[in-house]
Amino acid sequence: MPAGRYVEAVTGATFALAPGESLALVGESGCGKSVLASALLGLLPGNAETAGSARLADGLDLLAADERTLARTVRGRRVGLVPQSPAAHLTPVRTIRSQLQETVRELTGTSPPALRAAAEEAAARAAFPASHLDRHPHELSGGLAQRAATALALVGDAPLLLADEPTTGLDRDLVLRTVDELSSHTRADGRALLMITHDLAAAERIADTVAVMYAGRIVEITPAASFFGSPGPRHPYARGLLDALPERAFTPVPGSPPELGALPPGCAFAARCTAADRLCRTRRPALTEGVACHHA
Repeated sequence: MPAGRYVEAVTGATFALAPGESLALVGESGCGKSVLASALLGLLPGNAETAGSARLADGLDLLAADERTLARTVRGRRVGLVPQSPAAHLTPVRTIRSQLQETVRELTGTSPPALRAAAEEAAARAAFPASHLDRHPHELSGGLAQRAATALALVGDAPLLLADEPTTGLDRDLVLRTVDELSSHTRADGRALLMITHDLAAAERIADTVAVMYAGRIVEITPAASFFGSPGPRHPYARGLLDALPERAFTPVPGSPPELGALPPGCAFAARCTAADRLCRTRRPALTEGVACHHA
């Protein structure tokens, strides 16, 4: 940042994701979810710094890998990405068909005579209409652009898929279809999914594990069945996210998240928590047994 300041956009994020599993990373906008996904693929801006490790099953540390390794052997092949802003990732001067065909050729080695059919098959996996394949990105709605980006991400059948808000701009029927396709992709051949989402209904439908992020930190990580069912979330912020749903209490979490550049010395959620006491305001809780709360 200017004047040599640093902002810890994500701190102490620790989790394991096994083959065949889906992890949903949830939390308010600006809490660091997309930064974490960008870090894993080496897509952070040039002024960003990372520490720690993020290892694939074969031992490759994504945070230590150079750009050549990431570009030629990781992105699309070992780790796929459904981007948060698909319009910014699609090439504006080329049709969706040409982009799909190029991706299919590069990632699967499909011969030119079969590329057209393979691209149409890839589009169908993401519910992208064949009638729109010869359109350019600017001719698509936000929902169609999202489906095009999802189709591109699924082409390589990568062992790990990072899906950053994959249901943004979709109506409920397409949300369910997209989530089911991602679930099918994950279960097949032991692939894994890290899905970043605001849609808790979609998370409940697909996730094995839920991780809740607040102010750059994971404050709770727990099996999805426990999170959405009984006993429910243990962190007060996580409980607030569920209570804000229309089908539940429909009560918003009061207040706003703190600025990442001016975090309080204690729990970052203390100012919004009705149960906060002096300990909460002075000492930051560690993530212990899946929850970062002094009074969980």
